[in-house]
Amino acid sequence: MQGLHLTADLHGCRCAPEWLVDAQRLGEACVQAVRDAGLQPVGQLFHRFPGTLQGPGGVTATVLLAESHLCVHTWPEQAAVTLDVYVCNFGGDHCAQAHAVMDALVARFDAQTVLRQSLERGRVPA
Repeated sequence: MQGLHLTADLHGCRCAPEWLVDAQRLGEACVQAVRDAGLQPVGQLFHRFPGTLQGPGGVTATVLLAESHLCVHTWPEQAAVTLDVYVCNFGGDHCAQAHAVMDALVARFDAQTVLRQSLERGRVPA
């Protein structure tokens, strides 16, 4: 149950606009980032939301991992993205891989502002 949960809130994303609206392309990049980091994808769901009066619809890309999950949500009308990477460390320490996935995705969106958070989960109280 112990694991590492990383999140990042990105604002002012300067990436090509398709990274914020193309669910399939973003999803494939997420799967590749997971594989490049040495984690094992076991499922995936990529969804595009309809546009609104504020602009084009964003996307959610979720990759289920043998080690836990990756989830990305985009708000193209705000040039914003949230990232969520959680890895369980039951069978081994996957912290370095979680950081590698997060670093790759943060770089992909080229945000002006990045707020990262890290939480150790599942620690048994003493």
